[in-house]
Amino acid sequence: MVLKLYGFTTSTCTLRVAVVLKEKNVPFEFISVDLTKGAHKAPEFTACQPFDQVPYIDDDGLILYESRAICRYIAAKYASQGTPLLPTDPTAIAFFEQAASTETSNYDPFVSGLVWELKFTMWYGGKTDQARVKLLQGQLSAKLDVYDVILGKQKYLAGNDITLADLFHLPYGAIALDIGLDEWWKDISSRASWEAVKGGI
Repeated sequence: MVLKLYGFTTSTCTLRVAVVLKEKNVPFEFISVDLTKGAHKAPEFTACQPFDQVPYIDDDGLILYESRAICRYIAAKYASQGTPLLPTDPTAIAFFEQAASTETSNYDPFVSGLVWELKFTMWYGGKTDQARVKLLQGQLSAKLDVYDVILGKQKYLAGNDITLADLFHLPYGAIALDIGLDEWWKDISSRASWEAVKGGI
């Protein structure tokens, strides 16, 4: 039974899962959940995703939500195909988890807030808070200065092999556009897996 991905076509978290599915060469069926019509609030949806957020997957009866958890599951289950995205050596695992935590703690809060102000606020009829944009841009820039130091010593965030930690940056980074880190960003954002989904599933 083919894996089913329930999400919104341009949702950042849905795209995070989709790029990993493509990277691992995992066939999947995309089930569109129309956020604009409140489909994520429907009882049949919240029965599988109790926080009424996208995405979730149904992998032959296994229901899983939270995009990063889904990505880890896919990378582990399909470890033997596609690009290896999860290390197996204990030291390499430790550096991967460090990089993954860096994305969650030192990148996502700032870039997601910035994208919300620059794009999503207007979708919901609001007005961009330029003061908050300036604050978030400054905070993100300071964090990316540290990324520059890390990536000056190695090719990817966890070492010299690409991992999920790198791919996790793609959906929000692509919207924020100028995040710097040219060599690393060009590398990860030009991958065929991201090219296949970046415009929407």
